[in-house]
Amino acid sequence: METLYYIILVPMVYVAFATFFIGTAVRLIKIFREPSHPATLQIYPEKKPRWLWALHDTFLFPTVRRHKPLLWVFLMAFHICILLLIMGHLELFGEIETLQLIPHEIFLGQGFVGLIASIALLYFLFRRFISPVRELSVPEDYYLLILLFLIVLFGSQMDWARRWYFYEELSVDHYREYLSSMLYFKPYLPAEVSDTGHSFMLVLHVFFANLFLMFFPFSQLMHSFLSLPMNKLRRG
Repeated sequence: METLYYIILVPMVYVAFATFFIGTAVRLIKIFREPSHPATLQIYPEKKPRWLWALHDTFLFPTVRRHKPLLWVFLMAFHICILLLIMGHLELFGEIETLQLIPHEIFLGQGFVGLIASIALLYFLFRRFISPVRELSVPEDYYLLILLFLIVLFGSQMDWARRWYFYEELSVDHYREYLSSMLYFKPYLPAEVSDTGHSFMLVLHVFFANLFLMFFPFSQLMHSFLSLPMNKLRRG
């Protein structure tokens, strides 16, 4: 079991990140090398400042808000939660004073950020079983949503265990020790990471996160890198 834990928590992590960065770079290079579209993509009437409206279209989903307000609420909640979770993961590498302008324990939200993200993902998944979304869905859609849900669920469960169930064997310091060693390519697994009764949750969280990173460059989620440039083209 220790060998399996080590494979998932060390070499698989490096392979996943290498696949993510190299695959994403190759996909973006191919996309930007494609011939430009002969027709203009700009929408009218023109609104200025263009860059501000491009940001508005990219991050506030105005079309979704107008036509599907309930979906928009879950989309906004999910993306805000993901941003907060990313910030929390950055803090696991060490103290970041800028992120502590509002003092808080890691993670932000007292455990409710992960809960809200989980609920939003379940909404995205279950709506795909209902027409007309069901007819427009492909297997990749279900795979990505289930994968994201498992990542959030097992990651949040570790936070809930510390906050809500007073589980203290696996602390923030242990996560930092592990992640710092990975960052400096001197992998080290503290005993608490691989031996405690709760460590399997960390292993499952990292395992599904690895699968997500490796699949990302080949999925439709690549649109996240293109959303802002496309909206800038639309706004002129």
